[in-house]
Amino acid sequence: MKNLLLIDDDKELVSLLAEFLSLENFNIDTAPDGESGLQKALATEYDLILLDVMMPRMNGFEMLKLLRQKSDTPVLILTAKGDEIDKVLGLEMGADDYLAKPFSERELLARIRAILRRTQYKNSDTPSKITHLDIELFPTQHQAICQDFTIELTGTELLLLEKFLAHPGELFSKAELSEEVLGKKLQPFDRSIDMHLSNIRRKLPTRADGQTRVKNFRGRGYMWLEGDLNLSAAS
Repeated sequence: MKNLLLIDDDKELVSLLAEFLSLENFNIDTAPDGESGLQKALATEYDLILLDVMMPRMNGFEMLKLLRQKSDTPVLILTAKGDEIDKVLGLEMGADDYLAKPFSERELLARIRAILRRTQYKNSDTPSKITHLDIELFPTQHQAICQDFTIELTGTELLLLEKFLAHPGELFSKAELSEEVLGKKLQPFDRSIDMHLSNIRRKLPTRADGQTRVKNFRGRGYMWLEGDLNLSAAS
């Protein structure tokens, strides 16, 4: 059974979700605010944290910022309906995905299972090491090394980087990446892939030759660069 931590100050919602997820064979722990939630998150090993944004005694963003300094536990941010700023900010700070309130129980369950699959599941075909230029990626160990620096990545960032490094020079559309990496169909105005990729770019040091590592081909998708490429068609 997977262990989930639900952090939300809405007592009625917490009670309903805890009962529903327990019936789906999850072990559920809860916290009513960011401060107590952070204490639990750092003291216990959870498979996933469900984190509300608006809470007393430390909001979700403050808690996520402190959590990411010490833990890469997957986080699903629960945002207000249509609040794009909260979604973008949550992803920038290291959340694995977001879900806007109100949501259905089945939608929540699907999103939880998708995150757990991409952050924990590795099959026999998963390589123990992927090397491309100055990056060494160890998928089964959830670790990346670049220019002798250990790069801290969330599970989602690691899976996205694994996808690119295994296929350098190949162009992937955002729709492909959303379905294959995030486990969900790309929705209009969904910036999840953009934000996860932005986080990876920010964490990796600059290439020794000064070239960018990944290019956005406007309207077509993203490509991880092999080396000296003709980038005239790229944005």
